[in-house]
Amino acid sequence: MGRGDKRSKKGKIKSGSYGKSRLTQRNIAKAKVKAKKKKRLKSF
Repeated sequence: MGRGDKRSKKGKIKSGSYGKSRLTQRNIAKAKVKAKKKKRLKSF
């Protein structure tokens, strides 16, 4: 799990790609909204 591993955050940074372990700012915002909706539905 280091810089050569494309699935880890360090590996994503080194290769310059994005994905599950390294989200873009836009996708971080989407994930927060999704989590908020999920939490709200659980409270019912």
